[in-house]
Amino acid sequence: MTDRPMPTEAGILAFHKRCEDFYPADAVDADITQQRAWYDALCAAFDAPAPEGMVKRDGLVAGRIPVRRYRPAEATSETRLFYIHGGGFVVGSLESHDAICAELAGAAGAELVSVDYRLSPEHVWPAAFDDCWAVLVELLLEGHPVVVIGDSAGGNLAAGIVLKARDEGLRGIAGQALVYPGLGGDLVSGSYVEMAEAPGLSTADVAYYREVYRAPEDAVHAFPLRAENLAGLPPAFITGAHFDPLRDDARAYTARLILAGISVEYREERQMIHAWLRACFMSEGARAGFAALCDAVRRMANP
Repeated sequence: MTDRPMPTEAGILAFHKRCEDFYPADAVDADITQQRAWYDALCAAFDAPAPEGMVKRDGLVAGRIPVRRYRPAEATSETRLFYIHGGGFVVGSLESHDAICAELAGAAGAELVSVDYRLSPEHVWPAAFDDCWAVLVELLLEGHPVVVIGDSAGGNLAAGIVLKARDEGLRGIAGQALVYPGLGGDLVSGSYVEMAEAPGLSTADVAYYREVYRAPEDAVHAFPLRAENLAGLPPAFITGAHFDPLRDDARAYTARLILAGISVEYREERQMIHAWLRACFMSEGARAGFAALCDAVRRMANP
């Protein structure tokens, strides 16, 4: 047995320790209500005020799907950003990623919409996907270009709905930004083995979340890496964390997009662990990674 892989940056190690104080390593063994309570407490601990002048407005899409709109004080782009939160399809809400969404909207100078999709195990595949798809269609019908953004499970959902939009012939997606996404790797090779016991997310955790989500193996939109053809997709920004079992999903999807002729910007945060987006106030590497994400989204929204 090799030693557990760990970064050396002091800031991200301090972040991980603080996370474990809220969200124990064996959290997936707890019942869903407890998992969500831990996650909500963790997110609240890393909350931050919105940029000055930011206007937030909650609403519903299709009369049932909660969304939150973020309008920055200085909106320089007509493009809409669509943010899909992570949380293993099990945890997360409009509140969990509120500060991240506000910062992204402000940095890009564009209105952002986040979605409170249905969670597993109460609502298995394709409930979350269908909710995100409905919001994407609604945004495209408003007549503005859309940049789709997601982290972790949200990165999976983002990539999946962008694939479906291509398959359905929908136009108007200006780009996609995928942050440490889970895209359907095989769980038995590459980073799933090398980083099986990585801090923040283990390969066993990934297997658990997939089992709870219950997407069938042949559902290509649930496992974007299994799509036969990636041609015709919008430009992408993809960022992975080195100390993360999902790392090679990001690498592999980047490579396949490039081979399909898609413009891709790829970053790998060499000292980062899964969920580093929350670490911006503690970690130099997380700040640099988030700045790169903001810059990429800004450029997609302001071509």
